[in-house]
Amino acid sequence: MAFSWLEEDPDRLHMRMALAEAEAARREGEVPVGAVVFHPERGIVGRAHNQKERLRDATAHAEILSLGQASVALDSWRLEGTTLYTTLEPCPMCAGAIVQARVSRVVFGALDPKAGAVESVLRIFAPGLFNHDVSWTAGVLAEECGAMLSKFFRDRRYEGDSERT
Repeated sequence: MAFSWLEEDPDRLHMRMALAEAEAARREGEVPVGAVVFHPERGIVGRAHNQKERLRDATAHAEILSLGQASVALDSWRLEGTTLYTTLEPCPMCAGAIVQARVSRVVFGALDPKAGAVESVLRIFAPGLFNHDVSWTAGVLAEECGAMLSKFFRDRRYEGDSERT
């Protein structure tokens, strides 16, 4: 018997883990963004979802929290060789933290046309811009990632409309 998950593309497999984190955020009333940090020898060393509301902390983005976990797991702030998977294109804060942490690669799902700092609004990962280059892959499971975010905000707008009546 073959296990189809063993044959799945690693980027899609890890993005599904990030989507599970995003779903946890949604259930908690947070913007549904999830992130996973993968180390080639140690496996998953960080996984988190947005917790800005719960922690009352503007920096509690999924990417920042997962980078912190990875640093603890690897006992280093230098996360060279790791890949960060996130359901939404990183914002400027998260992209800056990714560069500072020396993450080797970022894989993200949906573009963020309002605050994306990789392709959409800014290009913080542009080669040669900083002392550390980050490679990236965009659009992995983009439809699922984008649909979760769209539904979350559509539902919130609907709830807001019903509260005004």
